[in-house]
Amino acid sequence: MENNILGLHHITAIAGNAKRNFDFYTKVMGLRLVKKTVNFDDPGTYHFYFGDELGTPGTILTFFPWEGMQTGKSGTGMATDLGYSIPIGGLDLWKSHFEKNKVRVTASGKRFNQPFISIQDPDGLSLTLIENNDTRQPWTTSEVKAEFATRGFHSIALTLKNIEATAKVLTEVLGYQLENDEGNRYRYGNDIINHASKVDLISAPQERPAVNAGGTIHHLAFRVKDEATLMEYREKIEKYGLGVTPKIDRNYFFSIYFREPGGVLFEIATDNPGFSVDEPINELGQHLKLPAQYEAQRAKIEQVLPII
Repeated sequence: MENNILGLHHITAIAGNAKRNFDFYTKVMGLRLVKKTVNFDDPGTYHFYFGDELGTPGTILTFFPWEGMQTGKSGTGMATDLGYSIPIGGLDLWKSHFEKNKVRVTASGKRFNQPFISIQDPDGLSLTLIENNDTRQPWTTSEVKAEFATRGFHSIALTLKNIEATAKVLTEVLGYQLENDEGNRYRYGNDIINHASKVDLISAPQERPAVNAGGTIHHLAFRVKDEATLMEYREKIEKYGLGVTPKIDRNYFFSIYFREPGGVLFEIATDNPGFSVDEPINELGQHLKLPAQYEAQRAKIEQVLPII
């Protein structure tokens, strides 16, 4: 187990208005703002991390909220839907909660025999809530109670012109196996861990390529326990013939990036050091945390960042 992929680590998406994004995920979805920092390459833009109490890998949804960002288009070559795990019997409570908050349910039914509903966030990002026997402890709020709160990720769906080459990366490099198929959807799983571990490949040869902008997923990250394992995967990816970045220090984890043959940007990220490395657990998300290279510019950065 120690040297395997441990499911999903985090998902990173693009949003528009920062306050709207913050309000939706903390108030409507009931997630905790685990970290409030800035984009490493654009310090005038926030980087929000939403998750459970600790920002546990497998719960972390992150956003770059660029003010005035145009809306992207879902299509091939992109992760197009994020699945959240909710308790069995929780869908009716979510439907009532969404109705109260004027959020429209866009789809419902059963997928691989699990009941689900889908919605879109204010920027158009597709989120699917899936009933599942998940024992992870949720973050709860006054509006989103434990009996229906999300437990973290269930799955991620990738829409592709052709799934074959991507499937080989999942199975031959990342250690996934084909578990099931339903229509044009093929589910791959990881038997090392039983949550945040499903990757669905959707075969859509006639669909147009995606446009990555507001309301779309920028990349998805797989989870490993530490830097030594990360570097083992870097060597494996390089030997497989895919271009891969050097190890990058993201303050709260170390990671590498590579683009799989279908066009989706993959990351592999470590559990260490975690989100409490620079602020105590009871204060996570309350303070603007800056990468060391931007600390001298704090006053200027705080002036240009939107008020949330």
